[in-house]
Amino acid sequence: MEVSPLTDQLHRPLHDLRISLIDRCNFRCPYCMPSEKFHHAYEFLDKKQWLDFDEIVRLARIFVGLGVSKIRLTGGEPLLRPDLDQLIRQLVAIDGIEDLALTTNGSMLSQWAPRLKVAGLRRLTVSLDTLDEKIFHQMSGEKGSVKDVLDGIRAAEAAGFRSIKINSVIQKSINDHTILDLVKYFRGTPHSVRFIEYMDVGNQNHWDQSQVVPSSQVMALINAEFPLVRVAGTQGGDTSETYRFKDGQGEVGFISSVTKAFCGTCNRLRLSADGRMYTCLFAAHGTDLSSHLRSGGDDEFLAHLIRTVWMKREDRYSERRSEFLRAGAHLPKVEMYHIGG
Repeated sequence: MEVSPLTDQLHRPLHDLRISLIDRCNFRCPYCMPSEKFHHAYEFLDKKQWLDFDEIVRLARIFVGLGVSKIRLTGGEPLLRPDLDQLIRQLVAIDGIEDLALTTNGSMLSQWAPRLKVAGLRRLTVSLDTLDEKIFHQMSGEKGSVKDVLDGIRAAEAAGFRSIKINSVIQKSINDHTILDLVKYFRGTPHSVRFIEYMDVGNQNHWDQSQVVPSSQVMALINAEFPLVRVAGTQGGDTSETYRFKDGQGEVGFISSVTKAFCGTCNRLRLSADGRMYTCLFAAHGTDLSSHLRSGGDDEFLAHLIRTVWMKREDRYSERRSEFLRAGAHLPKVEMYHIGG
């Protein structure tokens, strides 16, 4: 008998799970972890608060039983988590996971890429906001280098990761003039650059809508030099609208959470490093699963709790952003480094 998909209040099915493995990062990007807040004395989670690998795998099995078929590992910076390849081996072995991916800033990918591939990781997304070294340092909080990231991408290619997604957050008057540099660098490769509108994630980045460069402008800029043809939209839960170059030299994507919200098809849950489940990237509060894991709650109880939370879900922050802005409402939100992007 076919089981009906688990849906929320807006009839969105549960499909994707994003698991944050660690609340630490070796970068201090101003739009995520600004250095004035996340300095050397900042108190991150105690390591004992992180879900261990057995707990992550157990929860993953429960989520798969509720309809999840796609898992993305995030952070912070997930490559800071020791023995990550061991976790990947365990997740790959779960029947029902059709896609296992990881998002990284790429700075440590050179040493990690072979281990990730051998462990069974299927896809990689690398964050790279610009190829300009000076601007890169500004946007990474003076950490890392463009060379490290590009070396990591080359190492991933050599390890067998063929099609890598390159995520680039675009901010007005900061890196918007370097957009075509990224396009030209990755054109003609199997990789796809995805341009992301600057979002009001977390509470620390002093977001201002005037700093947003609409995807329509980025698209027009690229199309003027390299004509584009639309391939796919955000139906089915995808976050990116995909366009290919008319001359067949690859594709680019646009993630437009500010100007063209896709809440109506959002099918993602997020799990923080300390085991809290969030139903939206912009949520203020999560549901504590860790305490139930560690106090003897069985799988049936956990599945019931997850099912209940999802069925009550009605989040659509991005669709209502303008309404909140007009009202002058300040809504506290979970920090992105806790739950990934």
